[in-house]
Amino acid sequence: NDLILGEISVDTTDLKDFVLAKDFETPIFHLANVIDDHEMDITHIIRGQEHAPNTPRQILIYQALGWETPEYAHIPLILSLDKKKMSKRDGDTSVCQYQESGYLPEAILNFMALIGWNPGTEQEIFSREELIKEFSLKKVQRSPGVFNLEKLDWMNKEYLKKMSYEEQEEYIAKFIPAELKSLSLYNTEILHAITPIVMDRISKGSDVVSMTKNGELTYFFGKPVLDKENLFFKSSKIPKDDKYNILANYLDEAISLIQDIPQVEFTKEKIKEKLWPYAEEVGRGDFLWPIRYALSGLNKSPDPFTLIEILGKEESISRLDVAIQILRK
Repeated sequence: NDLILGEISVDTTDLKDFVLAKDFETPIFHLANVIDDHEMDITHIIRGQEHAPNTPRQILIYQALGWETPEYAHIPLILSLDKKKMSKRDGDTSVCQYQESGYLPEAILNFMALIGWNPGTEQEIFSREELIKEFSLKKVQRSPGVFNLEKLDWMNKEYLKKMSYEEQEEYIAKFIPAELKSLSLYNTEILHAITPIVMDRISKGSDVVSMTKNGELTYFFGKPVLDKENLFFKSSKIPKDDKYNILANYLDEAISLIQDIPQVEFTKEKIKEKLWPYAEEVGRGDFLWPIRYALSGLNKSPDPFTLIEILGKEESISRLDVAIQILRK
């Protein structure tokens, strides 16, 4: 009677005579397995379904030795997304590799528990204590479970959200590549400021490395390289015959407006309050896009108000001035 698969019948004549030992000194798997489990007082044998064919032979050995047979539960296999049996070629192969990628222990435990087991509710995030309380072999499914890495990423992100701000900052710092830390502007103040931005974009620590490779973090700690034409909004309404001078004047105005903000009020809310009226006057895209691009050097980045707050007044003005020089060159 399998606790998961139910009643299983086997015709013992199909088993024929099976080998117990190579010689009188060398027992093989079936005999060694039974004696080892008996000596350790094992009451339940929980193992993968691929071991189910071994069970009849081992039960016969228990009976031959006059020992009580333990309870058996054969859990479903774990399949890859393409419904094939998992192998060492399918992603990381050890817990340590997942840990090195930034998956949290509690997320891995939670994820693994739900492969082939369902609590019978919609709940997906469980603490260790909740798993111990809720787990039952009766709720383990018979069909194979699927190892879905996207689900693990989602679950890890949920656990990252539970961290305090300080824990999130410390977590990110572990994955900042050395090449980023060697940049001239790298400092813990900026790292502290960009923590919410980074946390919003990652599911695991290795994503920080990917962001760095894609240039998504570099501009916070080093000067961006600008392309003159990319300073213009894609749907720009600035007259083409004098576009460089007009845009340079826009950025001059941005510098003046930023300069007027007292340091004690230098927040993204106050910065937006200062820049927004002029943006409405000349066109939001034509004014705000070049500011954002001049600060980051990228087509995708946080909004300009957030960037100005993080980089600070002096650095923001310096980068806008570089863009102005490029336009007027």
